Amino acid sequence: MGVIIMARPHSPEIFMRIITINLNGIRSAANKGFFAWLDEQDADIVCLQELRAQAADMTQQMLAPAGYRGYFHYAEKKGYSGVGIYCREKPQQVTAGLGIAEFDAEGRYLCADFAGFSVVSLYLPSGSSGEERQAVKFKFMVAFLPHLRALRASGREVLVCGDWNIAHQEIDLKNWRGNQKNSGFLPEERAWLTGLFDEAGFVDVFRGVHPELAAYTWWSNRGQAWAKDVGWRIDYQIATPGIAARAQAAAIYKAQHFSDHAPLIVDYT
Repeated sequence: MGVIIMARPHSPEIFMRIITINLNGIRSAANKGFFAWLDEQDADIVCLQELRAQAADMTQQMLAPAGYRGYFHYAEKKGYSGVGIYCREKPQQVTAGLGIAEFDAEGRYLCADFAGFSVVSLYLPSGSSGEERQAVKFKFMVAFLPHLRALRASGREVLVCGDWNIAHQEIDLKNWRGNQKNSGFLPEERAWLTGLFDEAGFVDVFRGVHPELAAYTWWSNRGQAWAKDVGWRIDYQIATPGIAARAQAAAIYKAQHFSDHAPLIVDYT
């Protein structure tokens, strides 16, 4: 597990702290103390996935925690998917969705543009429930890659934070041998991420900071996986090279349990 960052360093060299977390339900996470924890993190931007809520379900604290503005892309289906971004600075522009109706109905993409850089909260589909959803996942990946390439070519620094539902390398999940035919570690999925890094020019920020550290961000609810740390690293901050090079520290926070995922925290200089 990565070194846990409990408090933000009081240093002028810290440009921003960004957190990403799949909440597995914002209402559930709130009941488990997520917002009290967030209040102590001094983060600049927080990317949320799997809200599992609609606007009518959101409390004022969920919509805009103290010191933050909140932006959301809800799924049409109740209790399903949805992404959000909390930020201290007002974005110049916020874009909800990719412009692809099939995926936008599921609330999987939200982009906030700031001066010189953009931050995306992403919830890439899971294919673990069966062949039909795996087909949807592959379809999303095919459609999303040109969008990522366009972001890379825009000249802006871009940071795509979220639950990508793919473990890239053997180091990124505990039981990799037994999962090579399972969604999330299929050869096609892994190759897609490799192409994103090696060909499209994006950077896995956590792996850049910790090249050889086995650390995970998601654990099954079965078999005491959390307690035994039998997990998968499927939550990422994936960035253009300029901003990736400014990552000073990266950590996965496991001291408290808000979800079946853990927060990924990165400090950028």
